[in-house]
Amino acid sequence: MSAVATTSKFKENAHDALTDARLQGALVHARNFTVRRAAAAERLPEFEALRDNARAVKDHTLAHLDLYLEAYERKVVESGGQVHYAQDAEEARRIIIELCRSLGAKSVTKGKSMVSEEIGLNQALEAAGIEAVETDLGEYIIQLRGEAPSHIIAPAIHVTKQDVEQDFRKAHRDLPATRDLSEPEQLLAEARSVLRARFLAADVGVTGANFLVAETGTSIIVTNEGNGDLTQILPKAHIVIASIEKIVPTLEDAAQLLRVLARSATGQDASVYTTLSTGPRRPGDPDGPSAYHVVILDNGRSSMLGGEFEDMLRCIRCGACMNHCPVYQAIGGHAYGWVYPGPMGAVLTPSLIGVAEGGQLPNASSFCGRCEEVCPVRIPLPKMMRHWREREFERHLSPAPFRYGLGLWAFFARRPTLYRFATDLAARAMHLAGRGKGRFSWAPLAGGWTQYRDLAAPEKTTFQSQWRAKSGAVK
Repeated sequence: MSAVATTSKFKENAHDALTDARLQGALVHARNFTVRRAAAAERLPEFEALRDNARAVKDHTLAHLDLYLEAYERKVVESGGQVHYAQDAEEARRIIIELCRSLGAKSVTKGKSMVSEEIGLNQALEAAGIEAVETDLGEYIIQLRGEAPSHIIAPAIHVTKQDVEQDFRKAHRDLPATRDLSEPEQLLAEARSVLRARFLAADVGVTGANFLVAETGTSIIVTNEGNGDLTQILPKAHIVIASIEKIVPTLEDAAQLLRVLARSATGQDASVYTTLSTGPRRPGDPDGPSAYHVVILDNGRSSMLGGEFEDMLRCIRCGACMNHCPVYQAIGGHAYGWVYPGPMGAVLTPSLIGVAEGGQLPNASSFCGRCEEVCPVRIPLPKMMRHWREREFERHLSPAPFRYGLGLWAFFARRPTLYRFATDLAARAMHLAGRGKGRFSWAPLAGGWTQYRDLAAPEKTTFQSQWRAKSGAVK
């Protein structure tokens, strides 16, 4: 019951996205993040040094992950909470449902959590007879629409204001039909009024965690709406669901990461709310849950340690890579077909659900390098996408024409003299054939290119030939 993947249909999904005029209009807003991030980085002279520090913190933690997980668990227990380890999505769902049942829970409010999307938690809770209500505005909107998030920090970025008005009128039928919902402020006010009753009625609150601090047993979330705070302090129990790589050693380390997180994500110096939770309510506390549980999920991540894809575990889920990715900007998040879109999803998804299912995603890149350039923890995303392309090719998962074409190219490339002769001959022939227009609207074996754009006719001679002629190199 974990999130259903349609990654194997990426090309079809992308085609549908490119021809969806409403979606294309909504995606224009995604480009605002790039300008904001640049301005936020410019305002902070030590931003690049902070990125280096953030990378070092994450690398150190991953190298000693077992020790920090044990230290974190000890601190949580000392504060009166409990830690539960889940090997996979099924175990995580089972643990959370059993906790809810033990508390007699009928309703659950949720803060935004990509891990809960990964394990299909909402569907599992509903199947168990427990109502789950998303409280982040974007998540609430897409829950009403029956959709998955299309962005890890702006889950409803694919939705227009008019869409939201229609969804609210359909879902909130007890409110006056004549009410004015033409402005964003009115939509926000209505969501707040509807969710307020859900906050007060909830038996359990479930949140994710941006960081888990081993030094203190603290979970940290960042939000801009305050819904995470109400989700944690009002119900009788707070359940945190987080993956193993969210651990950091100390509060000071968490502070270092927070300084690059908001700037990279939304261009803010800091999120409006940064909330630290350490255990259940203590005697004398005015509010807070009476029970505190943390579910730490592996779900394939431990197999990434020590391998080609370990660097991906540094990710702090800021979304900067997708904000700057020309592919994501063109097709949005749903086309990627699973929980994590954009460049980070192109690496993480095959790691978690397998290259056979997610192997198309690493091909969805121009390799412009912008994702690595802006990543706050300097993850080499293009390099890892190339690794996945290699594995896809090795397992014969790439399309047959691609494999055979690459095999033909390799045959010539291993024979330099023959390669030079063949490319010189091909360049002269195509130059001659394209003399009229200087480009081709169709060419043999180039249908994937000419279906969408013309192919420019080459120069009369190849680059290698021109280089040899200019440099006097021996042929």
